[in-house]
Amino acid sequence: MLNLAPNIPDPDGFYAELLGVHEGLAPEESHALNARLILILANHIGDRATLSAALEAARTSGQPRSGDAP
Repeated sequence: MLNLAPNIPDPDGFYAELLGVHEGLAPEESHALNARLILILANHIGDRATLSAALEAARTSGQPRSGDAP
């Protein structure tokens, strides 16, 4: 089951660290770093159903829901 509740100790610190690893990278290098990070974390998770749920959650997060005002 995919956990979408806050679950990272020091989320602001992690976000700062994530931004920091991108410093000085060209856009294509930054995209490649993100792709490598996703694949490393996906391998760590390993459960195909959880990975599929994460893909769906990422695809739909930030999208307006039916009934939301534009």
